[in-house]
Amino acid sequence: MRDVIFHAFNCKYKDIINAVDKIHDAGYGAILIPPPLYSDKNGDQWWQRYQPKDYRVLLSHLGGKQELLDLIQKCHETDPKIRVYADIVINHMANESRAERLNFPGEAELNKYRTDPTFKDNLLYGNLNEGLFSPWDFNQTSNIQNHEWSNRDRVIFGNLSDLPDLNDSPWVLLQQRNMLVALANMGFDGFRIDAIKHMTERMIDNFADCEQIASKYLFGEVLTGSDHDENIFIDPFIRETWISAYDFPLFQTIREAFRIGGSLRRLAHPEAEDNALPWHRAVTFVINHDIPYNDGFRTWLLDRQDEHLAYAYILGKDGGVPLIFSDQNESVGKHPEDRDRWTKITERPDIFSMISFHNAVHGEPMAILYESDTVLVFRRGNMGIVAINKGGTENWVEFNTWGLKNPGNYTDSIHKHRMKLSGNRFTLYIPPRTAQMWLEDELHSI
Repeated sequence: MRDVIFHAFNCKYKDIINAVDKIHDAGYGAILIPPPLYSDKNGDQWWQRYQPKDYRVLLSHLGGKQELLDLIQKCHETDPKIRVYADIVINHMANESRAERLNFPGEAELNKYRTDPTFKDNLLYGNLNEGLFSPWDFNQTSNIQNHEWSNRDRVIFGNLSDLPDLNDSPWVLLQQRNMLVALANMGFDGFRIDAIKHMTERMIDNFADCEQIASKYLFGEVLTGSDHDENIFIDPFIRETWISAYDFPLFQTIREAFRIGGSLRRLAHPEAEDNALPWHRAVTFVINHDIPYNDGFRTWLLDRQDEHLAYAYILGKDGGVPLIFSDQNESVGKHPEDRDRWTKITERPDIFSMISFHNAVHGEPMAILYESDTVLVFRRGNMGIVAINKGGTENWVEFNTWGLKNPGNYTDSIHKHRMKLSGNRFTLYIPPRTAQMWLEDELHSI
């Protein structure tokens, strides 16, 4: 089964359509598109997508409703079909400097709706002759302050950086449900819910328990950076909902494991040690858009080679749905060192090989063969072996071959080296700062 998600961050819909064949050939099972709700058509900055002006219109700098329909159709015509997930922003509306800033979309926009047929052409649902939200639909409180980020009530009911925070009134809930049902009826296969830790349980249940939406794949962004935050936000989310989530606990464990002095032993059994989400609720990642694009999170960036090794881990391990981030060098203006780091991901041979391995061993059980502070080796079923050496020196690792095809001929998916495994014990050579993903030769043709 193909399940790896390609995150087409702030990418124009036509460009995604043109890349569908490459994405399919690279082995991806789904595409996460940028937020499609109406935002400033002239705003090319990525953060504009996260400031919706109206639920009822699908239009932005990235394209409109027809391009989205074309994208869904092309993805669903591939074999196997590529699923299309939409990034949805429903916690808040746009921060706009205008009179009556809590009326959405506002009188100026309503006048545009009346005179410009573009808006009716991109109508998702509803009546554009009327406003959508008024001041009564918002939690009119102050911004969340730095010392309040561990206060769950303030995080839920406070404003996020001046973004008007919607309340969970019956009218708001109705509009959110209507919008998501309309998107589901368009053909979207799932939704990423942005800033979900800022929403009430009532707001989440409102759409998650709706039949047309519950049949889709849902995952939320419950951003945490410590065990303390996980107790406050992740643990209640897992208890109170059925939705999947970004696996920030595993990401924190990965960062700790790959830091200088950290140990790869932490990645041997992270779920059992409460260092990862349950396997069936996790969207795994080693980089997401908030990390390079928000200065407050850039300290979470892995070294480039560690990022490569971490990808081998999340695409080699069992459990979770891996997400691969791709952008268009938009962080380079401020951070020139980012150039080409996350662009043209579909053409990167290492990621291509890792996804191929992931798809070949999908559903096979994982068993640890060897672990130390700098080396981790595990098998997937009886035909796949993953070996990671984060250290600066080469390693010869001996392990028991029970459970593997023996004798067996294996090829490293990443480097294309070949080896013959035989005997009760086997010694594997792992060069410094490298990952290997060995696949029994019969599976390389799948």
